[in-house]
Amino acid sequence: MKKIVLIIVLISGLQLMAESIGSDCSYKGKNLFGRVRIVDFGEDFKVKLVRIAEDLRIQVVNIAPDRCGKWEFVSFGESFKIKFVDIDEDFKIRFVTIDPGLN
Repeated sequence: MKKIVLIIVLISGLQLMAESIGSDCSYKGKNLFGRVRIVDFGEDFKVKLVRIAEDLRIQVVNIAPDRCGKWEFVSFGESFKIKFVDIDEDFKIRFVTIDPGLN
């Protein structure tokens, strides 16, 4: 029983230590705005698409992705690459039409 409790405590502690999106809208040293390419492997970030409790609100734009949460999807010349996942995400996103940025 003590081992189970210890394992649960350790797992909870690791989740709390996980890196989060900075107040400057960066994660792992990369800004979370700009030109984004969706890939199946070789991603910079693993993201989970959610309807509630997002870490970052994303507004898809065709020009000037120059603010936190503004993404322009491209086939090449990307600022960073993402992979959509269901588990083990780096952060969670939700698509919006207004007010992109940190939650």
